[in-house]
Amino acid sequence: MLKELYTAALGMLPQQTRLESIANNIANAGTAGFKRQSVFERNLIDARANFYNVPGDAEQNDPPVGSYTDFSAGPMQKTENPLDIAIDSENGFFLLQDENGNDFLTRRGNFRLDRDGNIITMDGKFLIGNNGLLNVYKDFNQEQFDYSDAKALNLKVNENGECFVNETYIGTIELVKVDNLQSLENISNSDFIARYNTDLEMISIENVKLRQGWLENSNVNIVNEMVNMIELQRQFEAGTKVIHTNDGTLETSIRMGRYY
Repeated sequence: MLKELYTAALGMLPQQTRLESIANNIANAGTAGFKRQSVFERNLIDARANFYNVPGDAEQNDPPVGSYTDFSAGPMQKTENPLDIAIDSENGFFLLQDENGNDFLTRRGNFRLDRDGNIITMDGKFLIGNNGLLNVYKDFNQEQFDYSDAKALNLKVNENGECFVNETYIGTIELVKVDNLQSLENISNSDFIARYNTDLEMISIENVKLRQGWLENSNVNIVNEMVNMIELQRQFEAGTKVIHTNDGTLETSIRMGRYY
């Protein structure tokens, strides 16, 4: 009887994780550079053995669930914003760095300028170039420009990632290629970090093209996600009914046992 309850619970836990993943995908359908997350099941037999043999309550790591990121390119949108930059290749990432020197990878290309003239992401990470930070004031007097107006700076980024302000070269955007994309760890809506077993290499500017004034949108298909959510909700409800049925049967057995 208890095994039937465990089996039903084991089937519901992955469905719950899938529902959470789909909900996150839908919530980020409008996030630039977001990559769709999905869930798959590991070896069911090993998971059942773990469920039955480990004393106490089931742990969060018991469900046979793994995650997968769909790194296919999202649709391109023309914005005419000089600080919007899209990578015209599936395997290529912008290299970012936070204030503590930690490295991040992203496909999110909607950048802005901070008060010091550095090109940064919307959450404040620095875009890295071949000579470090990309700064639009590098060879100019800061008072000449309004840091909030990239068009006034006459910022140009060519398809090779070379950046110019008023036709003066300020650096080249660094792009990173990852051999095993699934080794990347998603740490925010559009940012990733490289794990210890991740092989990274800088991409030659001849092997990839950048598109200034364009933005790569999320690769989430909302219609497909909604269909998957409805299907999973039905499966979850079926598992709930199994648990309720076995719970009622168990309660009846306990009551009958009191009379013997």
